[in-house]
Amino acid sequence: MQRLAAAEPQPAAPLLVFLHEGLGSVSMWRAFPQRVCDALGAAGIVYSRPGYGRSTPRAPGERWGPDFMHHQAQQVLLALLDALHVDRADDPPWLLGHSDGATIALLHAARFPRQVGGLVLMAPHVFVEPLSLASIRRAREAYLGGELKSRLTRHHDDADSAFWGWNSVWLDPRSNTGTSRPSWRRSAARCWRSRASTTDTARSNRSTPSHAACRGRAELLELPRCGHSPHRDQPDAVIAAVQRFVATRRRGANASFAPAPTSSPAA
Repeated sequence: MQRLAAAEPQPAAPLLVFLHEGLGSVSMWRAFPQRVCDALGAAGIVYSRPGYGRSTPRAPGERWGPDFMHHQAQQVLLALLDALHVDRADDPPWLLGHSDGATIALLHAARFPRQVGGLVLMAPHVFVEPLSLASIRRAREAYLGGELKSRLTRHHDDADSAFWGWNSVWLDPRSNTGTSRPSWRRSAARCWRSRASTTDTARSNRSTPSHAACRGRAELLELPRCGHSPHRDQPDAVIAAVQRFVATRRRGANASFAPAPTSSPAA
């Protein structure tokens, strides 16, 4: 786990908690969390979930169930924030998540809506998409072939723990029946804030009846020529959007909040 401090802290800036993707870790975020914190003048928390990075690997034979993201959202993340004595009553943190981490952020906010200041979601899973499953099957082939495993070893103490925990649960038939969709989708509709996501998933949230309640409080960012990881593909555009969005949302709560200036996105 890492605690981040901004180069020029802003007293009214929110605490940011970064939630990594299904094969992510602290180190795989690279410089992105620090850049976001510097742009907002905010403090940050970056951590690797159990089974990933330098955190405790899965126990031998341990298999995650289709509800593993609910467990991470409603128990693990809650325990971490409690252990770090994060103030979730008077100044709730913002959650910034990518892929699995974005869904975990949605589920946490749906369960504890008054303990989250806002969400920034990049490519969250609201339902199981065939395109995602095809990519996960290809990842299994790449891992068994050795190329992907060698890359992941640089970021995880136990690459097998990280990869098979993620890959096996996503390809478990129980995870692909759509039974998880209603819970994820209700969470998305209730907890919209800002996102950079796949078009189908993001637009599906906009079509939900509950999204009307979030109108004026949510923004959809669609980035052209961008893959599943916008913070890697177009970090300047993402950071600028996050900076604008957080400033707009926080202005109503504290008019003195003004994020630090940031450079224009690279051409």
